[in-house]
Amino acid sequence: MPPASPLLSRLLAHPIATDVAVIGHDGVTGGAGTYGAIFARARALSAALRAGRPSLEGARVAFLVAPGRTWVDVLLAVLLAGGCAVPLSPLHTGPELAHALEATGPVTLVTTRDLEPRLRPHVTDQKVLLADERWPLPHAREAEVAADADALILFTSGTTGKPKGVVHTHASIAATLASLEEAWRWRRDDRLLHVLPLHHTHGVVVALLGALWAGATARLAPFEARAIWELLAESTVFMAVPTMHYKLMEALRAADEATRARWAHGARALRLMTSGSASLPASLLEQVAAATGQTILERYGMTEIGMALSNPYDGPRVPGAVGVPLPGVAVDVCDEEGALVPDGEAGELRVRSPQMFRGYFGDEGASSAAFDAEGRFCTGDTGVRGRDGVFRLLGRTSSDILKSGGYKLSALEIEDVLRQHPAIAEVAVVGVPDLEWGERVTACVALRNGHALELDELRAWAKERLAPYKVPRALERVDELPRNPMGKVQKQLLKARFG
Repeated sequence: MPPASPLLSRLLAHPIATDVAVIGHDGVTGGAGTYGAIFARARALSAALRAGRPSLEGARVAFLVAPGRTWVDVLLAVLLAGGCAVPLSPLHTGPELAHALEATGPVTLVTTRDLEPRLRPHVTDQKVLLADERWPLPHAREAEVAADADALILFTSGTTGKPKGVVHTHASIAATLASLEEAWRWRRDDRLLHVLPLHHTHGVVVALLGALWAGATARLAPFEARAIWELLAESTVFMAVPTMHYKLMEALRAADEATRARWAHGARALRLMTSGSASLPASLLEQVAAATGQTILERYGMTEIGMALSNPYDGPRVPGAVGVPLPGVAVDVCDEEGALVPDGEAGELRVRSPQMFRGYFGDEGASSAAFDAEGRFCTGDTGVRGRDGVFRLLGRTSSDILKSGGYKLSALEIEDVLRQHPAIAEVAVVGVPDLEWGERVTACVALRNGHALELDELRAWAKERLAPYKVPRALERVDELPRNPMGKVQKQLLKARFG
């Protein structure tokens, strides 16, 4: 018999009677939920998903549920049933939901009464369950889930257009969580303030499952800067993206003196404050440190590889750096041929790790192409390792990947949508450096004859077709896009021109 899931084994081993697992903010099951209560609901829904079968045997289950306790119930139910979870986001538009469902082919869909109308147009022959119904407790044995079983599909942007489904197993997720527990000193008495989206690895794995792995409490809250400042005083761990840290500092500066003092005092009690999903400006790290005494811990990872690098929990955190390899992770800096470059020289980061994904769902070609001949994952990120062993990121190897507001975005996907606008003849999307967003999504467009287009008009049109974080924040008009002799748009020229 293959080894059992290390993820479920760890989660099910926690004391369940009184320990609080999740404090939700959704209207379905708001308030505090103990590990016992959450696993009771998860087991009931798990039995409904299996419908008498011993296990789902890796079948995909997609779910559209608002962040909160019910979301956690559903994720755990799918894992307990032996299924592979495909989280969908209420932020996504109809075409984006359709792509996720078409790409993964789920056999079952789970949602709630309020979101069911959003999902209904995309239902074909799948079974649909409502997570906010009362499901009877099961009498059958739980599914036997192996360590190498598929557990989770999260979508990531790539250079080939539409987002690809990244498949992680129970073992690869457990490897990430064990590594971060060792590096960041997760504790059972931790109280995580969770403000991240629940369809990305940062929010799902690093934050939420990181807390549950440790037997800690995760408080899920929508991000509103003033409210978050108030909640920091009740927390020990806070994870965010640079844009959130920027907005928190804006709110702090706008508050009156007494409020600033109270908020800063509350933040000083945090054990750990992190930033990820995009580069954190050194000036912002210094501003936060000066105001709160908290030196933000910056780290580096990707959906495919889990977490690879981190500044130290104990020890100096270098502004502008992403630290050293986490336990169990090897990171090389390579030239285009895959040869190691000397410390101090720039190259592509390539990674070996037990946290590695199994592949892109349904795309063996892209899965194979993601690794080099040495079996290292080619990140597409350019970085440099100093003589002290500390890594710094220099940017994307491909100009078709943007990092804005903590999200990794495909310029090609956004361009494909914008080309449908009747006023646009051709378009290139680039990321322009921006203190608040990391990179500002900028649409460079050549207009059709006789047409005009303003940013507000474009944003309103795009919001009907793209998630909010993908909608361009700037519009630049050009007579024509610069191209090389092969006809490829020279995006670096556009970035230099409009940066």
